[in-house]
Amino acid sequence: MNRTVSWRSLKLAIALIALAQPVLAQATTPVVAVLYFDNNSFGKDRADYDGLGKGIADLLITDMASNSSVRVVERDRIQAVLQEQSMIRAKSIDPQTAVRLGRILGAQYMITGGFMSDGKGSLVLTSRVISVETSAITNPVKLQAQTDDVLGLVAQLSGKLNSELRLPPLPRQTGDASRSDPPVEPSKASPVSSVSPRPQPARAGDRPGGSAKPVKLDVRTALIYSRALDEQDNGNVSRAAELYRAVLERFPDFGPARTNLAKVQKPGH
Repeated sequence: MNRTVSWRSLKLAIALIALAQPVLAQATTPVVAVLYFDNNSFGKDRADYDGLGKGIADLLITDMASNSSVRVVERDRIQAVLQEQSMIRAKSIDPQTAVRLGRILGAQYMITGGFMSDGKGSLVLTSRVISVETSAITNPVKLQAQTDDVLGLVAQLSGKLNSELRLPPLPRQTGDASRSDPPVEPSKASPVSSVSPRPQPARAGDRPGGSAKPVKLDVRTALIYSRALDEQDNGNVSRAAELYRAVLERFPDFGPARTNLAKVQKPGH
């Protein structure tokens, strides 16, 4: 009788452990948020590139969402928090502010960066990772390419971050009660739905059907895409749809524009 009870108890324990594994895996997977990139361009045409940072961040989020070792906060959630904090017009976000935003978003790591166009066909991307727990800055990256391939440059950055980021779970994820940070208000905590789930869609530059040849996106078209995102965020769905169509006229295989166009064309928008 005792052996029967013990065997049943053992089977129950094994079943409970198996059920807990997905929850534990999710709980110990670092959450990463990508903030909009700063415009560090120079010259008389500098202002022409205002807004591009939103598009770059959106494309980086899409690419990084395929990395199973991190969970990536969706851009819509980041936009909502920036609006709540009255930071939409901020030219740049310093590390201390990034840490504060990270706590509101429920993220453990924040990716910030900038871009610089010299107006002569060259585009530079820089990024860094900020720990919300310690405020430490790590993983500095600097990449340069021609302005006719923004997607290629973002893909390089995503590849470096996905391959080089080694983000261990932080104390609060592993149950450490010694964490001294103030708790985030429940109403402002990032819900599970705000973190990109897996499996993920194709990367931003992939063609439909799994073709190996990526889409190339020049900086001017990337600017149109960024402005479409901005119009969408502001609730101007008709103008956003018009701009997404303009992008697709140039690059019919650009997945993010297709996805967002379908979103703004849904009934109720």
